Amino acid sequence: MKKILVGAALLLAISSAALAQTAPQPNPLATRTGWEVGAQAAHYHYEEPRVMKLIGPRVGRFGSFTFTRAGLFFRTDVRLSYGELKYQSERSGTQDRVPDSIFEPRFVFGKDFPSHNGVVFSPYNDLRGYTQGQSTPANPSGTYAGYRRYSYYLYAPVGLSTRLGLGNRWVLASIVEYDFFLRGTQFSTLSDAGGCNRDITSTQKRGYGYRAAFRVEKSRWAFGPWIHRWSIENSDLQPDACGGPPLLEPRNWTREIGLEIRYRF
Repeated sequence: MKKILVGAALLLAISSAALAQTAPQPNPLATRTGWEVGAQAAHYHYEEPRVMKLIGPRVGRFGSFTFTRAGLFFRTDVRLSYGELKYQSERSGTQDRVPDSIFEPRFVFGKDFPSHNGVVFSPYNDLRGYTQGQSTPANPSGTYAGYRRYSYYLYAPVGLSTRLGLGNRWVLASIVEYDFFLRGTQFSTLSDAGGCNRDITSTQKRGYGYRAAFRVEKSRWAFGPWIHRWSIENSDLQPDACGGPPLLEPRNWTREIGLEIRYRF
């Protein structure tokens, strides 16, 4: 993370020198049309209380495109994230380097509302967000020797972006967002363990999420911290092919805290 911040500072210094020799730039407080790409480093924590945890660092990259017209903006973005996490369970012990990946496309629209004191407020609503996760637990129930698990979340984001001018075209941007959980699907390939086990699909209907970010921006560059959190309730019950009690995806929560750097072009 320190290398990312040092690199960001150097790039911002270079871009500042170049700006002094170029034509006037667009309003730094307004949402702008264009592409953005970036990289993230984060600490990840997934927990099913009194059952298991997946904890560890992860890295990611993302890209987005924003279209603006008459103060309105439409944005689509995609995030890819990967980590090799530590699995912990009182029932079945621990395992290191459990692979876990996230794929998250999002679509939102909103509008800029300039104020008289140098601040722009940009509320936005959903065209739906979607998170797909894949992991390979070590022995999550004490019964299965290890299997692949795929998690799919469909949600509706509603948020507010605020941009404050700091002078010399520096901008402090903050984002707060609430994610209305619409539906979750958990696909567990229990057949990986062999024997009488079969694959099951569980449905989650209750939960919520939120996220926040703070960025320092100038010209084409931006960097800063962010946090994502999910809280999901128990899924429906599915029969156990081996004759045991019904199976479910238990109540769980997820937290990611990280740093990111962005480049706009």
